[in-house]
Amino acid sequence: MDPDKVALISQIAPVIAIVGVAGMAGWVITTWMRIKNGYPLDGAWGQAVYPKNNKDEMGRLEQLAQENTQIKAELSKVKERLANMERIVVDGNHSLSEEIEALRNLDVKSKDKVDV
Repeated sequence: MDPDKVALISQIAPVIAIVGVAGMAGWVITTWMRIKNGYPLDGAWGQAVYPKNNKDEMGRLEQLAQENTQIKAELSKVKERLANMERIVVDGNHSLSEEIEALRNLDVKSKDKVDV
């Protein structure tokens, strides 16, 4: 072998070894972190090595689905209330105040009838 090639290989070999060891260490640390935090491990093609289908997790998913449904229902009610508030604020011809006064007059008339 040529002494120049041997010198070049002896200079490059430690860099290649360091990169390889760092890559394997990164893979080990990533796998350890996934296991520690409960993430499923992936196979070579992205499929789960051990799918999590235990009863605790299924119960938690059902609970989250119920909470999601409740939050959606509450959000729709809030949207309706906001639409009413916008109507009140944007009402330019003050017909709302007239409607309120008409309701007050009805309330006063109904009290008069009861008192008679």
